[in-house]
Amino acid sequence: MAKAKSSIQIRNKRASFDYEFIETYDAGIVLVGTEIKSLRAGKASLQDAFCYFVNGELYVKGMNIATYFWGSWNGHEPMRDRKLLLTKRELRHLAQAVKTKGLTIVAVRLYIADNGYAKLHIALARGKKEYDKRQSIKEKDARREMERG
Repeated sequence: MAKAKSSIQIRNKRASFDYEFIETYDAGIVLVGTEIKSLRAGKASLQDAFCYFVNGELYVKGMNIATYFWGSWNGHEPMRDRKLLLTKRELRHLAQAVKTKGLTIVAVRLYIADNGYAKLHIALARGKKEYDKRQSIKEKDARREMERG
């Protein structure tokens, strides 16, 4: 019996407006307790989520996974830092890139993969200037007008 396609797609809409994505990666997340049940219920937020390195390991900070309503005494802390799982080559590359001034790693999308694991889509990004943001708004408006018309 095949698994049903997951519809859980939690996005960080602000990230694409504030940052220009250079490279993207899909990372696994180390979850504890009732976090996966809460994710499957869609109770998570990526607002202000970013990634940082500690001892060569990548962590995501600012990702909020709400406490599971039906959980008992063994719940989880909603705003804890969570470890991300990538290959050694990807970790080395990202660590080298983040040392460059102006680059950061932001969380873009959280989803449940076909195999049932939670995945975080992250991007190596450079912050946009104010005039870049205005240009993005103009392009989006022009695209919307073309679709209407």
